[in-house]
Amino acid sequence: MTMLFNDSVMLAPSPDLAAAEQRTRRVLIVGIGLSVALALPSLVALSLDDRLINGISVWSKPLKFQASLAMMLLTLILLLPLIEARTRAGLGVFLASLMAAITANGEVFYITLQAARGRASHFNDSTPFEAMAYSVMGAGAALLVLSSLVIGVYILLRPRPDAPSGLLLGAGWGLVLGSIATLITAFALGSGEIDGPGHWVGGIKTDVGGLPLFGWSRTGGDLRVPHFFATHIMQALPILGLGLDRFTPRLARPGIALGALISIAVVVGTFVQAVQGRPFL
Repeated sequence: MTMLFNDSVMLAPSPDLAAAEQRTRRVLIVGIGLSVALALPSLVALSLDDRLINGISVWSKPLKFQASLAMMLLTLILLLPLIEARTRAGLGVFLASLMAAITANGEVFYITLQAARGRASHFNDSTPFEAMAYSVMGAGAALLVLSSLVIGVYILLRPRPDAPSGLLLGAGWGLVLGSIATLITAFALGSGEIDGPGHWVGGIKTDVGGLPLFGWSRTGGDLRVPHFFATHIMQALPILGLGLDRFTPRLARPGIALGALISIAVVVGTFVQAVQGRPFL
């Protein structure tokens, strides 16, 4: 951890900051490319393969994760320029980005593999291999979120001097708060301590008839709801910061503070709603 935040450890032996930064960006671009490459055959399979898991196509989950994790890596690429140049070219930012790309694609690859086999990827300990793979995937997901947390801390502690304050605060706190909230909701979701294994709480334990596009249960609570809002704090606060910089830059700091409070309130509110076994809509 000390090395991660020590910007004296440079990625390149010479102070070629542009080349070192480009290596970091390339890692994230390759990560996005791999997720997109898996999404294309998954889309084709969705229209040809009639196998189901929990009442919906086996390819629904891979497509959601391929899109979601590609968006997460894209978010990191777009926010990296907010870090001061020397730190941005350092080993810490490179390692965090590399960890994000490896863990995101490892998770996507296993979920896609299980869909091709017609097997569940989550809450599946039917065989020793699947039990081990689910545990490894959980550890990888935690490392992925921690990578985003590290990038957020870099943005807050080592900002680019001329970065607009709204975007800077929105990006830094969006990644930090989003990462922490995602870890908490993911633990609640994956532990099986709330109404047993699975994302349902009460209601009919099936994905059939779920909320359009999202698939969230409409008969009971669904722990995927607070997890969704927690994860997307990472995009919501930077977008809010962009808007504040554009229209009311003097209110950037209180605006981001208010946005952060509302974001956490939404996560807490939807979590309580789900635990009580009530559908989001």
